[in-house]
Amino acid sequence: MTNRPPLNPFSPLPTGREAVRTVAGSGRVPPCGTRGGHERLTLIGRGAGGGGPEVGLTVAVETGRGGAEPAMEERGPSLPPPSPVPPGSLLALPPELLLRICGFLGAREVREVLPRVCRALRALARDAVTWRLRLQRSARGRFPVLAEEGFDWAAACVDLEEHLQRWGGSGAPMEHFSLDEGHFASVDTVLLLQGGTLCVSGARDRNVNVWDLRQLGRAPGSVLAKTLGTERTGTHKGWVWCLASQDNKVCSGSWDSTVKLWDLEAEGQQFGEIREKAAVLCLSYRPNVLITGTFNRTLTIYDLRAGQPPVHSYKPHTSAVLALVADERLILSGSEDRTLVVYDRRAARVLQRLQLESYLLSMSYQGTELWAGDNRGHVYVFGSSTGSFQPAQYFDVGHRLQITGLWHSLGSLYTTSIDRSLRIHVPTDPPRTICSWTQDDVFNGISVEGDVVAAASGGLSVEVWRLRT
Repeated sequence: MTNRPPLNPFSPLPTGREAVRTVAGSGRVPPCGTRGGHERLTLIGRGAGGGGPEVGLTVAVETGRGGAEPAMEERGPSLPPPSPVPPGSLLALPPELLLRICGFLGAREVREVLPRVCRALRALARDAVTWRLRLQRSARGRFPVLAEEGFDWAAACVDLEEHLQRWGGSGAPMEHFSLDEGHFASVDTVLLLQGGTLCVSGARDRNVNVWDLRQLGRAPGSVLAKTLGTERTGTHKGWVWCLASQDNKVCSGSWDSTVKLWDLEAEGQQFGEIREKAAVLCLSYRPNVLITGTFNRTLTIYDLRAGQPPVHSYKPHTSAVLALVADERLILSGSEDRTLVVYDRRAARVLQRLQLESYLLSMSYQGTELWAGDNRGHVYVFGSSTGSFQPAQYFDVGHRLQITGLWHSLGSLYTTSIDRSLRIHVPTDPPRTICSWTQDDVFNGISVEGDVVAAASGGLSVEVWRLRT
C-alpha cells in the first residue's frame, strides 16, 4: 500500500492516513477471501494539519464462511447492509458514516484496497455517485469541463487528489533540480519515460541527451547518461525540435529534415532514419506507426515495419504544421494558418477543418477531449461527443504570451509559456491555478510522468520537479 498522504475532501483533516487489515486476535494480514470469521479494518490518521497525534478507529468486518468469496450479497452504498451483521461491525454503520470514514483514506486506497475486504465495501468503492461527490469537493469548481457519458469518476478523483497533494502549499512537497550541464544551447523539447526515471531532451545544440533521473540527489555527475548518436557534430545536423516515444523506442525530429529512431533498450543505438523535405516540427509515435508534421505544410504517415516509402502523405494546411496528436483512428493537426484539421487514418480523408482565431502550438488529447494552447496564451478545449470536434471553451489561464507546452490528464493541467512561467492547474471550468513557477528564461515544453515533471528551458537546461520521498 502506498504511503502517499491523501487529500481528504470529506473532512478538514487533509493529511496522512493508511488502512491496515488484520485478522481479529492474530495480528496477521490475511489474504483476500479469507475463509470464515471476521477481519478488522483499522483506519489510522492524524489531527488537523497533520501535526497531531495519531488516532485510530478499528471495526470488525464479516468475511463469510466456507468459501473464497464473502458470504454477502452485493448491494449499493445507499442500501442497508445485509443481516446478520455482528455488533460493532463496520457494515452496521449508516452509509453516510461509512463515506465519512472513507474520507480518511486516500482515493487510491479506497479504489484499490476496499474492494478486497468484502462485497459491500466493494459496492461502496465502485459507486459513481460517491466518487462524483468526493471529486467535486476537491475540485472546487465545475468538473469535468465537458460532460461525457461513462466518465470515470474514480480514476479522475485519484488523479486529482494526487495532483493536489504534489502541488498544494505552492509546490512544497516537490523538490526541484536544474540539469544545466548537458546542453550548450536552448532546450526545445523534453520527454519523460519509464515512469519518470528517464528523461530525453533535444536542443539547439543539435544533441539529444538521455538523463537518468534516479541519480538526482545521489550522484549529480551521473545524471547525464548518454548523448545519442555517433557523429562528433551532434545527434542531428540541425536544431532538435520534437520528440516522441513508443515503449523504449524514441524518435527525434530536427530542422535538418530528418527523423532518427533510437532504441533505449539497446543502449540508445539508432535503428532507423527518415528523410523529409522540410524541417520536422512535430511527431506522433503510435504502435508501428510514425506520423510527422513538417514546415512545408505536410503530414506523413509511416509504417515502421515496412520502412520507407511512406504509407500516405497529405497537405491539409496552407502553412507550417506546428502540433499534432493521434490515436488509432484520428490525426489532429494544428497549423500556423490558424486551422485545426481532423483526419481519418482508416478512410484516408479529411473529416473536418476548423478555422480558429489563433494558431495552436501544443496539444493534449484524451478520450473525446482535445486541450490545446495557442499563440495568445490561452487554452482551447474541443469536444467530440457528437462525432465531430467543436471548440467548447476558451480559457485565460494566466499566461501573457504563447503557450509552448500543455499537458492534460483527468485530474491535472500543466502549461508552459515564453512568458517564462510554468503554471499548474486543476482542469475545472475555468481552470484553477494552484501553483506557478517563474524563471529568467522561456519555457519551451513540458512532459509529465507520475510524480515527475520535466520542462525544457531556454536557459540551456532541463528543469525537473519530483515528489519528495
